[in-house]
Amino acid sequence: MSAGTRDAPVADPLRGPTLAELRRRTSMKWREYPPDVLPLWVAEMDTRLAAPVAEAVHAAIDLGDTGYATVEPYAQALAEFAGRRWDWRVPAERCALVPDVMLGIVEVLKLVTAPDDAVVVNSPVYPPFYAFTEHLGLRVVESPLDEDRRIDFAALDAAFASARAGGHRAAYLLCSPHNPTGTVHTAAELAQVAALAGEHGVRVVADEIHAPLVPPGARHVPYLTVPGAERGFALLSASKAWNLAGLKAAVAVAGEESAGELALMPEEVSHGASHLGAIAHVAAFRHGGPWLDALLAGLDESRRLLGWLLSERLPGVEYRVPDGTFLAWLDCRALGLGDDPAAVFLEHGRVALASGIPFGTGGAGHARLNFATSPEVLTEAVDRMAAALPEPGGRP
Repeated sequence: MSAGTRDAPVADPLRGPTLAELRRRTSMKWREYPPDVLPLWVAEMDTRLAAPVAEAVHAAIDLGDTGYATVEPYAQALAEFAGRRWDWRVPAERCALVPDVMLGIVEVLKLVTAPDDAVVVNSPVYPPFYAFTEHLGLRVVESPLDEDRRIDFAALDAAFASARAGGHRAAYLLCSPHNPTGTVHTAAELAQVAALAGEHGVRVVADEIHAPLVPPGARHVPYLTVPGAERGFALLSASKAWNLAGLKAAVAVAGEESAGELALMPEEVSHGASHLGAIAHVAAFRHGGPWLDALLAGLDESRRLLGWLLSERLPGVEYRVPDGTFLAWLDCRALGLGDDPAAVFLEHGRVALASGIPFGTGGAGHARLNFATSPEVLTEAVDRMAAALPEPGGRP
């Protein structure tokens, strides 16, 4: 890695590719819908690769370094990043390489639950939490967020009790920061989670994939750093923060009392991680800090621009500026568009958002918008959404 790549000033990554360039991409975001649709649905960002990441991947290709990945470089790079950003010494000896965060969660759930056991989630929440849990033969128990989109601890207490009824084992999938609301849990909230989980004998599995995407003004607290989290697990990756979803890799980290269980994860699980992915993620964690800081500044502008655009063009939409992530959870119930406003915005505005319905209880009447795009695209998208609203007597 050249010093010039590491030290060069970084412009806002969201102001890089043009819309014409983006439409040449073949990823899911740009191929799911016809070319007249603006896609603001799936969690891919409209950026180019960070220069250190691109350089590392090109170097590996030139070398023919395309074999199997190993955990050590990834765990070390993550530890360096976590130490700088969160004052957390990630224990390399309690790390395991996994294909990605969601599949890592699946493998951890296999270690601490069995079919017919329960998994607690804070709805509305990332839809694969439901799909993968049910595919494992586990029951989903919802603990809805409160009106402020924070953890409702009375509801969580009741959900833990329900999940453990009949002597079943139970796990709690903690989305931190939370997807889709962007809520960043405080240290006090996470300590209360750990205490409640300890009281009920529930195992906490924290999805921290959006952890680097918390701008100044809020602070990500790694779950495994709070008192009482020793029996928990955390899953982390560079994929969301550096737009590397197609370069698969992630790390599962065990709490101090869970290390023995993590060691039982089959070694073959690590083979699902891409070696090129691991190389890219290592470069991101080690040398991608300036790019990430520029991105966070751009995302801060975008989330506030979105608020202004909605207040001007769609005042009926309730939008709360998220503390973290690049996702906006839009309450569209006042618009009278039914349970699935995303379907209306797609059909009549040619803007693709994520439907709120698959996010579980609390999702109806909502839509998730990905604002990790240029100001021009974001502005056009909200203009189209406003134009999609029904006029008196009929649709536009």
